[in-house]
Amino acid sequence: MSEIKKRFEALKERGGKGFIPFVTAGDPDLETSRRIVLKLAELGADVIELGVPFSDPMADGPTIQRSSERALRGGIGIKNILDLVREVRLETRTPIVLFSYLNPLIRYGFERLVSDAAEAQIDGFLITDAADFEAIDYSRILRGSGLDLISLIAPTTAEERLERIAATSSGFVYAVSRAGVTGAQSTVSSEAEKLVTRARNFTDLPIAVGFGLSTREQIETVWRYADAAVVGSAIVAEIEKAAAGSEVKAVDSLVRSLLPKFANSEGRS
Repeated sequence: MSEIKKRFEALKERGGKGFIPFVTAGDPDLETSRRIVLKLAELGADVIELGVPFSDPMADGPTIQRSSERALRGGIGIKNILDLVREVRLETRTPIVLFSYLNPLIRYGFERLVSDAAEAQIDGFLITDAADFEAIDYSRILRGSGLDLISLIAPTTAEERLERIAATSSGFVYAVSRAGVTGAQSTVSSEAEKLVTRARNFTDLPIAVGFGLSTREQIETVWRYADAAVVGSAIVAEIEKAAAGSEVKAVDSLVRSLLPKFANSEGRS
């Protein structure tokens, strides 16, 4: 059983719902990234999505695009990210998923990367632009090393594709709440709940909803019908706004404001 599956099984047993934060690796630098990941684990993240910086992140809005640019200017590549995870693993076992476009993975060498990722104790990959039939091969390689392939579905995904995507996925399925790119929104689209309902016809995997979640109310709404909520742009925006050296504190404050379990302890650090 993968670490991601174990985490969701534990959540289910106690009737809980998952929190999955996203951050871009190396933004603003590797040491700060390490401390942010550890802080997210300390705050109770169930899975952490670690973004691989890429020069042309088509599915990402301006906030995450800028974070990729900052990391790339710092010279961050996959080797650095693997080293980062190795260091994090000295202190936490919270599941970590590499969130990436195909290009950086192929440049590194996909099979070599899967082997190195398994050694670094990464738990899965989410490949945003892996087409259906390509995903079959990637899923096979990942499962051979005990890693999960997390797949994206969207409100525009037809039933036939939902079935194919579900068949190649493991760990959990990431349901995109709306069409378009990432970025914090004031409301959660009603299409998200419809998509989760449709997806449950094809998979027993946990379903996480993301794209645009930025408030406690939105997370609680998603938790009514999905197994986990993903928050990315809102966290990345806090990192961007924070003064140098205060990024971890900014992330801590934001996450405490987002999660219901901290409702009676706001303002503490």
